[in-house]
Amino acid sequence: MQTHVFPLSRFLLLQLAFLLLPLHSAVAGLPFAVNGQQLPTLAPMLENATPAVVHIATQGRTGGSSRHAEDPLFEYFFGERRQSHRRTRGLGSGVVLDAAKGYIVTNGHVVEDADNIKVTLKDGRSFEATVVGTDPDADVAVIKVDATGLTAIPFADSSHLRVGDFVIAIGNPFGLTQTATSGIISALGRSGLGIESYEDFIQTDASINPGNSGGALVNLKGELVGINTAILGPNGGNIGIGFAIPINMVKGISEQLIEFGEVRRGYLGVGIQDLTPELARAFNIRGKRGAVVAQVEHGSAADVAGIEPGDVVTSVNGISIDDASALRTRIGLLRIGTKVKMEVIRKGKTHVVTANIEAPVMQKVTRQGLGKRLDGAMLESVTIDGTAAVIIASVEPGSTADRAGLSEGDIILSVNRQRVSDVDDVVNAIKLSDKRLLLNVVRDGRGLFLLLQ
Repeated sequence: MQTHVFPLSRFLLLQLAFLLLPLHSAVAGLPFAVNGQQLPTLAPMLENATPAVVHIATQGRTGGSSRHAEDPLFEYFFGERRQSHRRTRGLGSGVVLDAAKGYIVTNGHVVEDADNIKVTLKDGRSFEATVVGTDPDADVAVIKVDATGLTAIPFADSSHLRVGDFVIAIGNPFGLTQTATSGIISALGRSGLGIESYEDFIQTDASINPGNSGGALVNLKGELVGINTAILGPNGGNIGIGFAIPINMVKGISEQLIEFGEVRRGYLGVGIQDLTPELARAFNIRGKRGAVVAQVEHGSAADVAGIEPGDVVTSVNGISIDDASALRTRIGLLRIGTKVKMEVIRKGKTHVVTANIEAPVMQKVTRQGLGKRLDGAMLESVTIDGTAAVIIASVEPGSTADRAGLSEGDIILSVNRQRVSDVDDVVNAIKLSDKRLLLNVVRDGRGLFLLLQ
């Protein structure tokens, strides 16, 4: 007996033909209405929204892998990104933020290490773009094009989003321009994923893939609710778990990038940890959500406000705080000089405290004080989540420190197995050895040892 195999597309077309048989023979496609009722469609909304979403292609040169490369859990959306002789190419998406001034918002990793950025609009026009500013900690960037006739997209208020709301992802997956996929909001306030330093993600099952990064997540009104950023899936494949940065967060960051070229984050001056069931019982707290203040830095904004170790922060400016990551993100999004009201539970009673967010105090030392092995590096003494630490603020390209493998943003934990908490500790440890430097550093959440000889 002979067996016939039909391609899926042909099989579906045959089914569609049978469905249309009762219709008038002049009808050559699906009806616009059934029994007088118009069929639902997202086409009018998308016709208004898609002109605001652009395609971004980058070329650059890098001396090493991207800070987002080779992440074992989360694949970022560069599309095709190749490295050959230190040259890179990348694909992504962006959303017009200000049509009159040519500002476009995208993800920081889309334009990372790029020395040439090309923006292509829906109408086919292409423009060279320049970087206005980037915020690596939240993975947001603003670029600018000199163009007329741009179309911006209206913003929603992402604080009003609910799980179950319908959303549409618009972008350029795998370089396929102007692609729209639909789904719902699966969860809100996702944090602690290790994708960025500041996380408050919208989770969605709208299909997003490599190349969608920096694209739009819109509601059924065509309003921007988020910027697509990452997916969770094997080998970067889509399995219905995608993450977008809420537009309220993007807006606040973008405003600072446009004004200052960087984000100037506020500083509260506390060391914090999650409220565990055991700590909740110890503090006689019925709730299971909040951030426990483990340390208050003397003279800091928290100290002046009267916050004490053992306080449990449950809300900031009326927004609930679930854990330490949520508190860190919420404070980190506030501008320096902002007054913030926090509800704290202390000895079983709720108190309201007001703090004035300050600028972090940093101590800097030039490379001349660090010896020849660290020549080219600039170190800073900082406080990270209430803990004193030393970070590498900058590394001069081609310097001894650069050739040794040090990178901007590295956190130095120890020098020659001696724990260091400020720049003076590093200098003293260097003086004790004239043969080698063994540095234990943390880079992008991973620890490693570097030997400088």
